[in-house]
Amino acid sequence: MAEGWLFKLFLLMLLPPLTFSVSDSKALLELKKFFTNSSALNSWVPNSVPCNKQTPWGGLLCHNGVVQGLRLEGMGLSGSIDMDALVEIKGLRSLSVINNSFQGIIPQLNRLGALKALFLSGNQFSGEIPPHFFTNMKSLKKVWLSHNKFIGGIPFSLGQLPHLIELHLENNQFSGYIPAFDHPNLKSINLSNNRLGGEIPISLSNFSANSFAGNPGLCGKILGVNCTKPVQNTAKLVTNQKHVVGKSDKKLPSKIIVALIILGVMLVFVIILAAIRWVKKKKKGPNGPTTSSEGAIEVQVSMPTAKEEEVNRKRSGSSSRKGSGHVKEGGGAAELVMVNDEKGSFGLTELMKAAAEVLGNGELGFCYKVTMANEVPVVVKRMRDMNALGKDEFDKQVKQFGNLRHPNILTPLAYHYRREEKLLVYQYLPNGCLLYQLHGEHDTSYVGLDWPARLKIVQGIAKGLDYLHMELASLDVPHGNLKSSNVLLGPDNHPFLSDYGFCSLVNTDRVEALFAYKTPDVIQHGNVSPKSDVYCLGVVILEILTGRFPSQYLNDGNRGTDVVQWAESAFAESRQAEMLDPEITSSQNSSVANMEKLLHIGLLCTQTSVENRLEIKEALRMIEDVQVEEGPLSILV
Repeated sequence: MAEGWLFKLFLLMLLPPLTFSVSDSKALLELKKFFTNSSALNSWVPNSVPCNKQTPWGGLLCHNGVVQGLRLEGMGLSGSIDMDALVEIKGLRSLSVINNSFQGIIPQLNRLGALKALFLSGNQFSGEIPPHFFTNMKSLKKVWLSHNKFIGGIPFSLGQLPHLIELHLENNQFSGYIPAFDHPNLKSINLSNNRLGGEIPISLSNFSANSFAGNPGLCGKILGVNCTKPVQNTAKLVTNQKHVVGKSDKKLPSKIIVALIILGVMLVFVIILAAIRWVKKKKKGPNGPTTSSEGAIEVQVSMPTAKEEEVNRKRSGSSSRKGSGHVKEGGGAAELVMVNDEKGSFGLTELMKAAAEVLGNGELGFCYKVTMANEVPVVVKRMRDMNALGKDEFDKQVKQFGNLRHPNILTPLAYHYRREEKLLVYQYLPNGCLLYQLHGEHDTSYVGLDWPARLKIVQGIAKGLDYLHMELASLDVPHGNLKSSNVLLGPDNHPFLSDYGFCSLVNTDRVEALFAYKTPDVIQHGNVSPKSDVYCLGVVILEILTGRFPSQYLNDGNRGTDVVQWAESAFAESRQAEMLDPEITSSQNSSVANMEKLLHIGLLCTQTSVENRLEIKEALRMIEDVQVEEGPLSILV
């Protein structure tokens, strides 16, 4: 009898997980019920598929038909976040509710142990965050809690996230000491405008003073403020916080014990199911179908809402006339200024009311895809730290960019000027940027870039750069920020250069964010020049041919591949063929000799000595001589 009961229990364990969870659709509809002012989610309706390619639900990030991210940004949402519904979305890896009106203590988001990115900025969350809150969220890479009303100490568990690369806690009311953040991968941190005190940990000494500004109690070498009083040891703080947690958790309520038992049983189910699937997969062999739960996670911050812009207009007394270029120097709202009407004209109100999708962020701002009322998509870049020029000079400079005409140059369509930030509007190119094509995560249907496509891209980049060096010769460095993320691809992988000329617009203390200012001639001698662009071109060439992500793009240089050093040693030892991406050497129309020619040009463009580095016109001539098929080896002589 007992054996029969155990057999039935075992069969019960073999049931698929869906027996114990609701579908993504049902979970999302349940989540919506707890929101107020949810008109922005009108596409969330029963009897429809959330990740339908034709009519997907708004605010979702899908991959292979699975919901992997929620981008509920700037939608005016309030109410509460139903955690029971969220945990049923098994593939969820990214959650963003930026710029809404949620309030109260932080939800129990630590129930989402697989979450990789969490963005709560721009709400009214308040209260203390428990010290151990993030302990079980080991997958987190990006945490944005800025512009809320959080109080108390910074949770020590944030400092223990092994994969953390971005942390934004600015503009809250956090107090106490900064916990230890010994993360080699941490690229961005902002703790400014809180109530923190004590000495800044030495592990954060490589970040700028701006990351800690607005905390009068902080001291340290970064701020130029000596710490006159002994500072409590951070390790003791962590120990004390853990001790408090231990006391509060010593006696667990019976409901929690029951819940833990249930979770344990479910974990056994999952393990057994995973084992069965693994056995089936092994039987299918290495050529069987494969799937991935890893999704591309991007930082997501929403644009100013139409409501915010309307409030600004009322305060400044400015009109909403379409296409007006007037602005108040004091930072009041302005209209959209069209500088290129080849794609039609539109106004700021129309732009702000259109549906927006976050594409990503960079060191200077955020990027959005906005679909206008006429269904024409554009890209809007919300730029920070662009106050090097006054209103009139800025207007003149951007209009010059708008007058550029070249097959490989993406000209701006319009801009919106405010002292705090600027909006730049461009044509949307559906193939995205070269960086994503080379290094992004793609599904199995993705067709990579073969040798002819890569050669075509390099030649187009060189032609566009040569044109900029003629038309923007008055600038210290005509492009200034050439890298694969700023090369956009149109139909048939036709390349377009974007984000050029920013050296004249960006604040002096922020120009180091531009790639041309990270080249050896600038780092060693502080001399930026047109040849700084040539160095950047060389890095892109080496990146395209090797398929490796250049460490030169990163501030710490500890990740990626130093493609310049690799090229130098490879040519010195006559093993340059080893550098080539196998994806292009094994494809049709592959020409290893011509690939090596192009590698050599990349090496000549990245010479440390400016005198030994190629001029842009010489680089272009040599690049145009490279052919898809085998040709003479004169370039290597």
